[in-house]
Amino acid sequence: MRQPQKLLSIVIPVYNEELTIGDIIDRVKAAAQQTGLRDEIIVVDDHSQDRSLSEAQRHGIKLYTLTQHMGKGYALRAGFSKALGDVIVTIDSDGSHLPEELSEVLEPVLKGRADLVIGSRYLNNKRVAARRLNVSGVKLFNRFIQLLTGVAITDSQSGYRAMKREVLKGQKLKSGTYEIESEILVKTARRNFRISEVPISFEQRTYGRSGVDPMVDGFKIWVSIVSAFIRG
Repeated sequence: MRQPQKLLSIVIPVYNEELTIGDIIDRVKAAAQQTGLRDEIIVVDDHSQDRSLSEAQRHGIKLYTLTQHMGKGYALRAGFSKALGDVIVTIDSDGSHLPEELSEVLEPVLKGRADLVIGSRYLNNKRVAARRLNVSGVKLFNRFIQLLTGVAITDSQSGYRAMKREVLKGQKLKSGTYEIESEILVKTARRNFRISEVPISFEQRTYGRSGVDPMVDGFKIWVSIVSAFIRG
């Protein structure tokens, strides 16, 4: 008997990205079709103050909106709770990630070589345009995570990921903001899932302003790493 085709869930958190969200959704749709999988695209609007919600509504996807601004982590958790896929992908909505690289991020999971795949900005010779402060901070987090878990990662903070549904099952995620990437990574490592990376391109946003506060969010990431390691 022929096995049913896998379902791919792509979760996109959005906050004040009216200039990019429509284009990202269209490109994600096209990239998902190229995988040959059934797919669902889930956009979670984190109570945007611009026209992000109305822009997303025009593109025929599953759309959820939070009643107040809660943060990226909360938006992703809301999306995960709605996702039905066998494989779940996360991608940022500001245009920094290329939807056209979706198949590359998915490949190790689909071929059974990994349970969680992180799209790394710092592998090989892919195009990367990131602020120096961001690069230094990521390196520190990488080393700390490796020290605790033994897992060597070059881009622990990347939001472009693919994972089997089983990776998230049983993870009681608590992150509200940008520390969610670290929380997922450490908890996945603690449960001995296979983790790998693939090189991705990256473009730092050239308009608007990032919601990341290096001091406040950096501290939250440190706390999240320790908490996820201790509590598993």
